[in-house]
Amino acid sequence: MSRDAYHHGDLRRALLDAAELVLAERGVSGFTLRECARRAGVSHAAPAHHFGDVTGLLTALAALGFTTLTACMREARAGVEEPRARLRAIARGYVAFARRHPERFRLTFSRSRLNGDDPAYQAAAEEAFGELEAAIRLVHGLPDAPLEGALRASLTKAWAVVHGFAHLLLEGHFAHMTGGDEAAVERLLAGVVATMEA
Repeated sequence: MSRDAYHHGDLRRALLDAAELVLAERGVSGFTLRECARRAGVSHAAPAHHFGDVTGLLTALAALGFTTLTACMREARAGVEEPRARLRAIARGYVAFARRHPERFRLTFSRSRLNGDDPAYQAAAEEAFGELEAAIRLVHGLPDAPLEGALRASLTKAWAVVHGFAHLLLEGHFAHMTGGDEAAVERLLAGVVATMEA
């Protein structure tokens, strides 16, 4: 965005857009406030007004990551009512988010350079995990039961399975199984997702 956007009060959005580009190109390790400010067309001191420091900006971007993850899962499950099919759809949406936005995926689940106590970040995370939790509850037929015992174990397993698959896929660990073929990736995912339902 240009300086005109900044002067019209869109500095926060401009910096988030710039941060997305810097993250995609350089990853978290190469991320700097100075480069985000340069991309947004503002002074290097300008980001402090909205984000305070690099942790604040990365945390805001990670919160957007959770929001995007939620949107991907909801898009994938739209119109799917049968509980197990719904869970499978949500898992596909989770993996689709990782594949479409790999660096944002990595940042969103990072424990470094983020403020885990930020209220917006926490709220976005809870909304995303709420999608998976609600699906697990439906599979078990326990929509209102306390999250404990077998229900908690099932949720933990489902999250570990889908997140682990997404992470390993991004890191190229399934290349020898799929040969880069999209249909092979889908078959592998379908098999893995089936284990979430037990």
